[in-house]
Parts: sequence; structure tokens; C-alpha cells
Amino acid sequence: IARRSLEAMNAYATDRRAFGASLRDFGQIQRHIAESYAEYMAGKTYLYQTALGLDLDAAGNRLDTDGVKLYCTTMGKNVADRAIQVMGGYGYMGEYAVERLWRDAKLLEIGGGTLESHHKNMVRDMSQLDAMP
Repeated sequence: IARRSLEAMNAYATDRRAFGASLRDFGQIQRHIAESYAEYMAGKTYLYQTALGLDLDAAGNRLDTDGVKLYCTTMGKNVADRAIQVMGGYGYMGEYAVERLWRDAKLLEIGGGTLESHHKNMVRDMSQLDAMP
């Protein structure tokens, strides 16, 4: 969701012109794209690092798997929201993918365990740690 939203936002900001300049030349648009990229890369790194460290034959993987779901779900929705903002009214139209991506991201906050259930699981698991990893 985040990757596709970021790609759509970046392409639109490159192609669309306002006041004789590309949208990507405006500071607020640059902020939306740059923050989205940084958050996307942080989530991707967290996901891959967690997957690399998983021991599928052992219990006790929930802290970071819940953390990935918690972070990446919220991040994906935020990136999709920024894509809608960058694209203006077009981002809200059903003909553009970001409108559907935002709805899908919102559904992820509910499906697969609510974000609140992941909060609860993580705090419970963290209470058993001697030190932060």
C-alpha cells in the first residue's frame, strides 16, 4: 500500500504543473513525498529485519511481528493519506488507485487484529524482557 501510494504520489507530483512549475518543486509537496519515503523505508527495514530473525520452530516471535503490523499498518495509511493530499481532488476519485489504497489501509487497522490488540500484546510481551533488544 505504501509503495504503490508513494509511486502514485511521486509520478503525479512530477507530471502535474501549477503556477508554471512541477508540483514536486513546492515545499509542502516535497515534505509529503520525503516523509512518505522515509517512513516506507523504515517499515520495510523493520519488516525484513523481523522476518530475518524469526525462528519458525519456536514460540516468542510476537513482539516484533505485532510491532511490524502496528507500524506498517499506520504508516501505510499515512502514506496513502499523503498521496490523496498531493493529488488533491484526483486522489479522492475512485478512478485513481490511491483512493482504494487508503480504504484498504484503513481496513488493515481492523482486520488481522485491531491495532489495540497489538498494543496489548506488545506491552504484555515487553513486560517479560530484561532489556530492550
